[in-house]
Amino acid sequence: MFIDMHVHPAFFEPINNDPETENMRHSALNIHKNGTAPLQHIFNQMKCAGLDRLCLLPEDYTAQLGKPVVTNEEIKILVNSAPDKFIGFASIDPYGDNATEKLEYAFAELGLKGLKLHPARQHFYPYDEKLRPIYEICIKYNKPVIFHSGLSWEPDSYAKYARPIEFEEVVARYPKLRICLAHFGWPWVQETAMLMLKYPNVYADTALLYFDSAYEFYKKVFQQDIPATWIDRSLRHQIMFGSNNPRFEQIRMADAVSKLGFRDSTLELIKGKNALEFLQCDELTS
Repeated sequence: MFIDMHVHPAFFEPINNDPETENMRHSALNIHKNGTAPLQHIFNQMKCAGLDRLCLLPEDYTAQLGKPVVTNEEIKILVNSAPDKFIGFASIDPYGDNATEKLEYAFAELGLKGLKLHPARQHFYPYDEKLRPIYEICIKYNKPVIFHSGLSWEPDSYAKYARPIEFEEVVARYPKLRICLAHFGWPWVQETAMLMLKYPNVYADTALLYFDSAYEFYKKVFQQDIPATWIDRSLRHQIMFGSNNPRFEQIRMADAVSKLGFRDSTLELIKGKNALEFLQCDELTS
């Protein structure tokens, strides 16, 4: 099973029929060159890239924007429309009203599979005491957390909040909490690798493509900044494929990952087995 663990569905047609909402999403996410995508187009893209499942990530920036960019309920609508293709995550704003209640509802009532947080955009350090009850809810429901880490192109976002080293206190304090540092924490990829080596509950995804060629950029990161041997021998169980679609094209990134020279067994882990372990969702394998 090939799983893309990092997809933003803000422009999927079933939840994007209002021009005002679409314009808000373009501005909030700083994504401007794409249109609204019918689900059949999404499925065709998946087929071209060889993908079986997409993990859909919402964005709740209520404290900044007055409302979420994509709501948990909209994620649930998408999952219900294609439960054999979509995995839904929740988002809450730690500084918004009733954040813990919203998260409990997302897990208990909506059945969402994990939590996405964006420290750079939501302006919090991961170890902030305000996040304690949020992490405890995730542990209670055995749900993982995907954090944005490293560079963000979204407006009003600051990388200082999302540098990988800032996550160590949380990782150490909650060893039962599975945490993914999205985008491999670029440009601090060696910090991410350090945390993965030290803490088995730390994962990272491949949703980084900040210069033009997917293969050339991946080759720089995964063969030079982080030697391929580090991945093949030590980090192979903690890396998941992610595209950051629609900002980047899944097909180019899926192709690039496959050409980096990893062992077939390592590629199998990156493409899906690690995601299944991260999610701990038995129904995905049925």
